[in-house]
Amino acid sequence: MAVKIAITGFGGRMGRALAEAVIQADAAELSAAIVRPGSSLVGADAGEVAGIGRNGIVIVDSLDKADFDVLIDFTAPAATLANAEYCAEQGRPIVVGTTGFDPQQKKALLAHAEKVPLCLASNFSTGVNLCFNLLETAARVMGNDSDIEIVEAHHRHKVDAPSGTALSMGEVVAETLGRDLAKVAVYGREGQTGARERETIGFATVRGGDVVGEHTVSFLADGERVEITHKASSRLSFARGAVRAAIWLMGDDVQNGRQPGHYDMRDVLGLKN
Repeated sequence: MAVKIAITGFGGRMGRALAEAVIQADAAELSAAIVRPGSSLVGADAGEVAGIGRNGIVIVDSLDKADFDVLIDFTAPAATLANAEYCAEQGRPIVVGTTGFDPQQKKALLAHAEKVPLCLASNFSTGVNLCFNLLETAARVMGNDSDIEIVEAHHRHKVDAPSGTALSMGEVVAETLGRDLAKVAVYGREGQTGARERETIGFATVRGGDVVGEHTVSFLADGERVEITHKASSRLSFARGAVRAAIWLMGDDVQNGRQPGHYDMRDVLGLKN
C-alpha cells in the first residue's frame, strides 16, 4: 500500500520539487496539496501547478480538507508549528524541512514528537547527511589542532542566515569536540577583531543568484587543511530525501508506522552509530 503524502507550501519552489519526488517514488502517492488561505492557487489542479500533468488533486487551503498518512512541511516556522500541532492532534506523522526556528519554537515543535513520529532535519539530502558523519570523524582527528570555519551560499530568496544546514554542521563539530556552539560561534567578522581564538567556529554567508545550496567546512591546521564540501544542484536532492523520510516514518506497516519520537535524516539513512 502506497503512503499517502500531503505537501504544504505547494505553490513554492520546494513544494513543486516535492510533488515531483513523490511521483517518482513507487511507495508513495500524492494525496493532498495545501497552500496558505487566500492563495490564488486554491481550487487549481495540483499536477498542473507542479508541472507534472493533471492529476485530479484539487489544491486546498487547510489541513482539515486534506486526506493523508504523512505531511511534508517546508514552509515557515509559524506555519509549521500550527501544522505540527494539527498532526499531533490527529495522530499523523510529519516531516519538517523548515528552518529558522528560534529556541522556543524548536522546543514547541519537538514537544509534538511525544505524540507522533516527527522527522526534523535541516537538510534531507543523502550527501549532506553523509557529510555530518564525515565531520564527526574530521573533528575527532583534527578539531583540537585546527581553526574551523564554515562557509555557505544560497540563492537570493533565502530569508534565514546562516542556513539551517550550516548551523547543523557547526553543531555536529561542536558536540564532537565538547563545545557549546552558542558560546563559540562567530557569525561574520568586521573591523579590528583581534587574533582568532582557537575554540571559535566561524560562519560566513553568501546570498545571490540561483544557488541551490553550497556548504564547506574547513579544518585549517598549520601546514595543511581539510575541507568537506557539499554542493546541491537541484532541489530534488532535498525533496527525494524528504519523501524517503515520510515513507520511513510509516515503516513496513502503513497502518501503524513508527513509534512517536524525534527522528532526523541520519536515522532514516541508518547513519547513526
